[in-house]
Amino acid sequence: MAADGFVSLSREDAGFNLIYLRTGLETFKPDSMRGHHADGMLVVFVVDDIDAEYSRLQQEGVPITTPIQTEDWGERFFQVTDPNGIVIQLVQWMSDAGS
Repeated sequence: MAADGFVSLSREDAGFNLIYLRTGLETFKPDSMRGHHADGMLVVFVVDDIDAEYSRLQQEGVPITTPIQTEDWGERFFQVTDPNGIVIQLVQWMSDAGS
C-alpha cells in the first residue's frame, strides 16, 4: 500500500507490517514527533539474493550508503538510508564465510 508520503510493507507469511511516513506529514501521530528525524535507527531485511538486490537498487538510482561487503562471519550486506535518516540494511547469510 502506498500514498503520498506513506508506504506500508507487509508479508502475510512473516506476520509483520512496516510503515514508513515522510517527515513532517500532517497526519503523523503523535504531533510532538512530527518533523523529527531518525537517529541511529537500523532496519534489517534478510534476502535470498543480495547481489541481485544490490544491482536492482543501483539500477533504480537508489543512493547506496554502505557498498556491498562480506564480513568474516558470513554476513553479506549493503545499506541505504531513507529520507528520514533510517538506515536500511539488506543482508544475506552466506553458507561459507568469505563467499
